[in-house]
Amino acid sequence: MKILIIEDEVALLNTIANYLENGDHICEKVTTLFDAEDKLLSFEYDIILLDINLPDGNGIDFLKIIKEKSPETGVLIVSARDSLDDKLKGLDFGADDYITKPFHLAELNSRINSLIRRKKFVGSNTIKFNEIEINPNSKTVTINNKPITLTKKEYNLLLYFITNVNKVVTKESIAEHLWGDDMEMANNFDFIYTHMVNLRKKIKKSGGTDYFHTMYGLGYKFTDTK
Repeated sequence: MKILIIEDEVALLNTIANYLENGDHICEKVTTLFDAEDKLLSFEYDIILLDINLPDGNGIDFLKIIKEKSPETGVLIVSARDSLDDKLKGLDFGADDYITKPFHLAELNSRINSLIRRKKFVGSNTIKFNEIEINPNSKTVTINNKPITLTKKEYNLLLYFITNVNKVVTKESIAEHLWGDDMEMANNFDFIYTHMVNLRKKIKKSGGTDYFHTMYGLGYKFTDTK
């Protein structure tokens, strides 16, 4: 999943990002609301970790912008404030959860995974699409109840498509979702084609159906309808 971390404590920012990236999340980091708004206008995120106290403004005010620009994005407030009023205000303005500093990274990760399940998968621990089943907790995939071995990028690619079933996704959005800021270093999208070919081969070899459809000039669509 793609996560934007808005936190002005650089050491904490890097610690959170490194921990979540080891769990196969794509993380982008900013320390100000100005940079956060620029990111929000340019890219899409599954989850935003939002600090309330920032050098150029109040995170609660920025929460309103998030909900206007990207209402489907999950928001987890991270703050040193521990008052009930702050928590209630954040939740009233649309935050999905609230965690107070200091916290254990394992708890933060658990909160994020729970939020992803609620936002993307209606609380289910597994995602099913016909014969394909994904378990986000164990990061495993089965086809017709038989396990299939995927690389990290192939897994993330399949998960991205299944969470966007019947939608046309562009190559740019795929690259930005899977590689984050690093996509800007790519001269072309050949690497996406390579991962797509390998993933489709593995699915068909495991007895699954190739639901990937090329939308010429647009991108790809993952669907079981013509």
